[in-house]
Amino acid sequence: MKLLRVFIATIIMVVGASAATTASAQFRFGVKAGVNISHLSFSEKALEDVFSKDNQAGFTGGIMAEFTVPLIGVGADVSAMYVRRNAQYMAEKGFETDQRDYIEIPVNLKWKISIPAAGNIVSPYIFTGPSFAILASKKAIVNAYENKAVDTSWNVGVGLQFVNHLQIGASYAIGMNKTIKSLTPLPNGEYVGARSNYWTITAAWLF
Repeated sequence: MKLLRVFIATIIMVVGASAATTASAQFRFGVKAGVNISHLSFSEKALEDVFSKDNQAGFTGGIMAEFTVPLIGVGADVSAMYVRRNAQYMAEKGFETDQRDYIEIPVNLKWKISIPAAGNIVSPYIFTGPSFAILASKKAIVNAYENKAVDTSWNVGVGLQFVNHLQIGASYAIGMNKTIKSLTPLPNGEYVGARSNYWTITAAWLF
């Protein structure tokens, strides 16, 4: 949570610093879609007999808003995305797929790096920030486990912007809470489960 407070403070500083350049500040909206590859990180090794930690492919799509201070290239973006992440678990007939659907809201601090004489054609950028995913599908998986209602992660990524409209980005998200959790605790009171780490590759078109 300390990282989240630092991030929010940074966003406030960026917005405050841009007050003098409001007339030239750039606000844009657009659409975004892509794929994700998720990987489960278990708190107990025994869970590897129940769930497959192998990389599983899913998809994402939604809308995006971006704010940029032109002179320094620093800004922020926020998206509202429909996301599907898949995991496999052992059932009576073998491994079955747990399809987890989310409404995800990533909020990123973004820095666009200006390239002299090429900025209008291609601009690299880096970004980082938290992501909050609200479960939109069933919670139950098997008798002893369930999907958590909220999945929180921290994203770090890079990308390229082409002709000031098309953004191709890749990010890695580190799970900050258990996305899958046991229904009953261990004798020590701890609930076992797994965090979801995932790669995401997206394409966005901003107007």
